[in-house]
Parts: sequence; C-alpha cells; structure tokens
Amino acid sequence: MMKHVAVLSVCAALALAPCMGSARTLTSEPMNQAGSANSGSQQGKSAQQTNGARKNNPNTWPTKQTMHIVRSVRHQILSLPDYDVFDWLTFGVQGHTVILRGYASRPILKSEAAKVVKGIKGVQAVQNDIKVLPYSTIDDQIRVETLVRIYSRPSMRKYTDAPIREHLYPTVGRMAGGITQDPPHGYFAIHIIVNNSHVILEGIVDNSMDAEIADMEANSVPGVFSVDDHLIVLHQNHKMK
Repeated sequence: MMKHVAVLSVCAALALAPCMGSARTLTSEPMNQAGSANSGSQQGKSAQQTNGARKNNPNTWPTKQTMHIVRSVRHQILSLPDYDVFDWLTFGVQGHTVILRGYASRPILKSEAAKVVKGIKGVQAVQNDIKVLPYSTIDDQIRVETLVRIYSRPSMRKYTDAPIREHLYPTVGRMAGGITQDPPHGYFAIHIIVNNSHVILEGIVDNSMDAEIADMEANSVPGVFSVDDHLIVLHQNHKMK
C-alpha cells in the first residue's frame, strides 16, 4: 500500500443465492509511528482527512458510492443462476475497479460474474481472478459424498433447505458431465470447493461445534487429500483454523 494514501478496500464473502452472505468493509486509516491507530481528537481528525481525501480523489469512489457498488455487486453475483454450493466467489474494490476472486466449478460462472459486474453503473473495469476448478470425475465424487455427509447430519440440516439425497438422483446432466453440470438447488450455508481432491469449506455456521462437524465429515470422505476449513463462526466472529 502506498504511503500517505488512504485506500478503501472491500471484501465480500458470497453464499449461494438466495441464502445468506457476509460482507466486511476494511478501511485503512492513518497509523501513528508506533503502529497503532490515533485516538480521541486525533482519530476524528484523521477520519475527516481520510474521508476528504477520498471524496476529492478522482481515482476512487466516495464512501457512500463505494457501498452502493458493493451492494450492487453482491446482489448481481448472488442472482447468478449458475452460482451454487460448489462455488465460492468474493470480490474487492480498488479505485474504480472491481476485483473478482474465488472458485467456480464451471467456466460459465466466471464469465457470467464478470459480465454482470461490468454492467453496474460506475464500474469502470473488472479484474477477473476467479479460479475455474478443473473438471474431474474424482472431484465430482468427492463433492457428492462431502455434501451428503455434512448435510445428512441432523444437527447440520438447519444449514440447507434442500432434501439432500433426493436431489442427488441421476439426471441426464449428471450422467453426462457429473454433479457440477446439474448441482442441487436450494439454500446451502456451507459451500464445498474441491480442487484436485483437496477440499475447502466456505461459509457461515452458528457455532464452533458445527464447524468441527463439517471439518470431520469432509476429512472422512474417501479420496480427500486435505481439508481447509474456512468456515466463519457467526457467534464468535472469527474464522476456524
């Protein structure tokens, strides 16, 4: 980050539409030489200077407009019909550019996300850093098994409104291209990302016990090499390690 320049960065974690998502706005405020934020009147003065600098800076949006852009981006991505439990998208704002990140189980989701964000008024550019996951029948098997094991637990049923096993019956799309070609529809609070047999759990859970259950079930799936638990515990407001 450049010195003496206040930068507003926004990171939003998006869950499957129409279920919940989380958003965090991180604002870099001036720091004193000791590395801690100024307090009292100094802190208020710094905030005023920061807001004034941002308002007068042609290379970035004012805070109010930035938050409007954030809400618009979040809404557009959550509304994508191809965004499902096996995908996880996040985004950031830098200047007048929206930076897309995360994982897409199909290439079409990456292109769709960039297209809808480019159409938002005020967005001048989109940096599309979404990683398209490689097609793999083994990964698809892991997706199905992980989904069933996590959401079939009685204590985890509250995180979805989908009848798990009924939604996993063979279909023409699934027989032709695997579960990613015809994923189950509905609300899923926990997203399952599988990349070459490595699993990443993303989303929000109510408590640490539920996060541990999801992690344990994912680790018990045959063929899984590793599990990265990125679940956010809502009532503790921190990420599980």
